[in-house]
Amino acid sequence: MISKEQNERLTRVGPGTPMGKLLRRYWHPVGVVPELDKTPVRRVRILGENLTLYRSESGEYGLIGDRCPHRRVDMEYGIPDEKGLRCPYHGWLFNKAGQCLEMPFDDRINPGSTHKDRVSITAYPVQELGGLLFAYLGPQPQPLLPRWDVLAREGSDVIVEIHALPCNWLQCMDNAADPMHFEYLHAALGNYTLKKQGKPPAMVVAKHIKIEFDRFAYGIMKRRLLEGEPETVDDWTTGHPLLFPNILAVGSSAGPTLQFRVPVDDTHTIQFAYRTRKRAPGAAPRPVVVQRTKLFNEEGKIVPDNIPAQDMVAWVMQGPVCDRENEHLSASDKGVLLYHRMLNEEMDKVERGEEPMAVIRDPRENEPMIDIRRERLNLQTFESRYDTHFDRLDATPAE
Repeated sequence: MISKEQNERLTRVGPGTPMGKLLRRYWHPVGVVPELDKTPVRRVRILGENLTLYRSESGEYGLIGDRCPHRRVDMEYGIPDEKGLRCPYHGWLFNKAGQCLEMPFDDRINPGSTHKDRVSITAYPVQELGGLLFAYLGPQPQPLLPRWDVLAREGSDVIVEIHALPCNWLQCMDNAADPMHFEYLHAALGNYTLKKQGKPPAMVVAKHIKIEFDRFAYGIMKRRLLEGEPETVDDWTTGHPLLFPNILAVGSSAGPTLQFRVPVDDTHTIQFAYRTRKRAPGAAPRPVVVQRTKLFNEEGKIVPDNIPAQDMVAWVMQGPVCDRENEHLSASDKGVLLYHRMLNEEMDKVERGEEPMAVIRDPRENEPMIDIRRERLNLQTFESRYDTHFDRLDATPAE
């Protein structure tokens, strides 16, 4: 149980808030390349800011403010140009740094005018990695974009599943620091839901004997031991990591996944689930597939018949922002307590003008990739019984 003020410190992400300042020190996914190929200008809301993501005609990506500084027109309707994005109203042109390059009418009637040199729009750097588009909204100099192995390694097919969630980001991440929930949320609730659908159970309800959490350079390594397992099992000796501040790494080494829980604002989150599968030797590469999922059914409910939906039930059903001042934590929540303690420690660092953890600036740390230690076989492997993402991909001819 924490105070209302402490909860707000952990959950509010807008500009100027302690958590907002911390999260702005990291790169966050804001889009996917295939969607920009189809629609090169898209609206983005992240960390409480309304922005416009675009790809210029020359292939450069930019993330700029959502309103033209001339007459405040929405830049979602902007026109891609070789040099940037042009306002659809009067043609003012802005490059990826936010600088105004052209004011067509002013330039014609006063060729020597320097007016455009004094006009700019909010702009943030964008980089592509593994088919995702990442943005950095923090102070300069910007850190390196982390080359997590799942994103940088070649030889895998990729599906990016995007979920729009009507809840605060911390609810998603608290769940990531809570391995105990697998026993009931996934096994018991999952089997109960399948039973109501007339289907056989998909999980064995295995009791947790012990859970442990180890800090490491990039976050928290979560470990668990289940009833009947030897202490040499990967889930206990290795575990799987929560990458600070808002990424969960799951899956075995044969099919690793990264889940980015990106705060849209205080009461909304977007999850980019980056799913991979090793490509068969000699198989042709497939383009990155993007799937935007519908969260609620016709009755306005989430049907928890698969692992991602079960997690989302837990996240969303806590409300827009969980009232942690009324919750009662127990022994199974020591991972959540550790994670909150780390968030508070890193916010304090930023307030003191220090660099928070897991910010990468040394290229040697980042090349050729950051190899995330993970188990070879774990409970998440059971997700394959639910997961039809690659089954559907296999049923569709490669483009």
